[in-house]
Amino acid sequence: MTKKMRISTAGLLLLYAFLIIVLIIALFPIVYAIFGSFKPNAEFVAGGSRLLPKEWRFENFKEAWELANFARYTWNSIFVTAISVVGILFLNSMAGYVFDRADFPGKKLLLGSFLATMFISTGSITLYPILQVTKLIGANKSLWGLIIVYVFGVNVTNVYLFMGYVRSLPKELDEAATIDGCGFFGIYWRIIIPLSKPILATIALLTFKATWNDYMMPLVFTMSNEKIRTLTVGVVALQNTKDGAAAWNIMLAGTTISLIPIILVYIFTNQYFISGITAGAIKA
Repeated sequence: MTKKMRISTAGLLLLYAFLIIVLIIALFPIVYAIFGSFKPNAEFVAGGSRLLPKEWRFENFKEAWELANFARYTWNSIFVTAISVVGILFLNSMAGYVFDRADFPGKKLLLGSFLATMFISTGSITLYPILQVTKLIGANKSLWGLIIVYVFGVNVTNVYLFMGYVRSLPKELDEAATIDGCGFFGIYWRIIIPLSKPILATIALLTFKATWNDYMMPLVFTMSNEKIRTLTVGVVALQNTKDGAAAWNIMLAGTTISLIPIILVYIFTNQYFISGITAGAIKA
């Protein structure tokens, strides 16, 4: 074994060790939450740091399902997420297509300003203005107001990914479609969209994850009406279901149940997600 090969092997081992450490750090909270969902609440109150529960309590899941009104809250989350994903896919893909294929005055300035917002994190600062805007249209106390905020709060990352993917498609396809009488929107709908399934699946999965797991925005919109709570808000509320002590075991059981839809969606879209995110990032 040459010196060069030994260095390469050592570097590879260091890389694997680093990746394993990162994986452990990333997975530990999830694993702890899953095992914690089987613990009696007394273990949390006592401050135990054991990963595995001393006593396996499966009743936590039944209590979480009943106390959080899972059937209702799950439907609310599915309703908001499904409509939001469809709306975001349409608007973000259209924006990416226009920025890449269309020519209009001020395009570079608008695109630069648009992409610059990727580096600005407003956080909760925008909650009050958003709430006031939805209040003007009478949608501040309904799930439709939440959907409007998600759909029209265009995600710049999604636009950039789709724009990069569209850039990889030959413009000769557009020219051929134009000769056949297809307009600008027709090219987008009949040519670009059918060829962009991988990146659309990637954007859909990222949007599903962000929308399904969002807590702050749904909390603001559903604060005055428990019946329209999303699943995330309902799960966090489980913490206060016990008298005198926070019911961490019930909340973690609800959290574990709420992870199932995300895992299932990822399993079925994994192949498209990887190919889409790679194409959208590299070809941009």
